[in-house]
Amino acid sequence: MRTKVGYGGGKKENPTYEDLGDHTETLQVEFDPSMISYEELLKNFFSFHNPTRQAFSRQYMSVIFYHDDIQKDTAIATRDAFEQEKNIEIITDIVPFTNFYLAEFYHQKYYLQANGEAMDYLKDIFKTLQEFLDSPAITKINGEAPYSEREGELMERIKRIINS
Repeated sequence: MRTKVGYGGGKKENPTYEDLGDHTETLQVEFDPSMISYEELLKNFFSFHNPTRQAFSRQYMSVIFYHDDIQKDTAIATRDAFEQEKNIEIITDIVPFTNFYLAEFYHQKYYLQANGEAMDYLKDIFKTLQEFLDSPAITKINGEAPYSEREGELMERIKRIINS
């Protein structure tokens, strides 16, 4: 699995954080369906953020961009089941994918970038920004970074993941 943050769904070409236009901040998830299903990703999406809160701007709206009718139908069915199970009204939009623009580097792998020691170590392994962003290991490390509490724990996790 790989993730990248960026901007999507709008008409403005080449948006930036300072000039977003009509885009929404979004997360692009590339996944292997033999490892995790689209439905499971959607269940996590609805579970790990508040899909009932109205965003105060398009920039922060809750949205799922689907790529085909199967993804659309799965997103709608998963949303509806989650609404029934939790007895809530979900306001997440489900719309066709139109575009994705990669956000500036300082937005990528936010938790990982907050650790200077980790970034210094990883810069010796990943020589280009593209290698860094395309690495499933980096996605995993970034996901674990907020849970590394004791001194040196993140570096231990990084070395374990990189060497596995």
